[in-house]
Amino acid sequence: MIKEKRIKKIHDYVIEQHSASLDELVSVFDVSKNTIRRDVQTLVKRGELKKVYGGVSVIHKKLESFQDRKTRNQEQKASIVKKAASFVKDGDIIFIDSGTTTIEMFDYIKEKNLTIFTNSMEFIVRALPFEQLNVISIGGVLDRKTDSFGNPLNLDLLSNYNIKKAFMASTGISLSSGVTNASPLESELKKLIVKKSAEVYLLVDHDKFDKYGLMTYCGLDEIDYIITDRDPKPSYQEFAKKNTIRLVIST
Repeated sequence: MIKEKRIKKIHDYVIEQHSASLDELVSVFDVSKNTIRRDVQTLVKRGELKKVYGGVSVIHKKLESFQDRKTRNQEQKASIVKKAASFVKDGDIIFIDSGTTTIEMFDYIKEKNLTIFTNSMEFIVRALPFEQLNVISIGGVLDRKTDSFGNPLNLDLLSNYNIKKAFMASTGISLSSGVTNASPLESELKKLIVKKSAEVYLLVDHDKFDKYGLMTYCGLDEIDYIITDRDPKPSYQEFAKKNTIRLVIST
């Protein structure tokens, strides 16, 4: 088996099992312990797994409060949302995700005539004075850490609408784990939105690459546009080209 392919399979196996001992990996992948050690060390150096006694385990990125996340990388976020908003046209039916980056699109689209689906409580509040914005709340359980609604009670609501453009947030993205999220309450909604939308825009600053959260809500190949603040490393550029993903650099 080619080394990189084996390393990816080891990563996926540990993610699925949550942890694995070195002996277990030797048995599953039928290679020497030295080979497993080298492969595991590669994954640890990439920040995709962490060492534990006798083996490795997944890294769970903790879910920070909405306000804490909102203050980070503000300059990069501003350039990303301005670029993302340039793709929104009058009459569009769009979804705005609940992330601290996507919420800042509001100031750039508030004067347009739009139908907007969202699970962001802050976006709904901001939109109240703007009558030309037709806002449809997904509803569900309020998650105070994200200022958003998760576990929607009526996902069938979305089956009657054709969402043209979805602007999505992420805790982190990687080639192996795809597009991830730290809030289990939101994951099912995000999965459905990606499937229902004609075009999916992912808004992530450079710090989100090679990181991942608790749950994967879609593969990176399901994204149509990645809008970020600087060129990602060559492996992401090659992946984007291979999967006809448009990389949009905001600065």
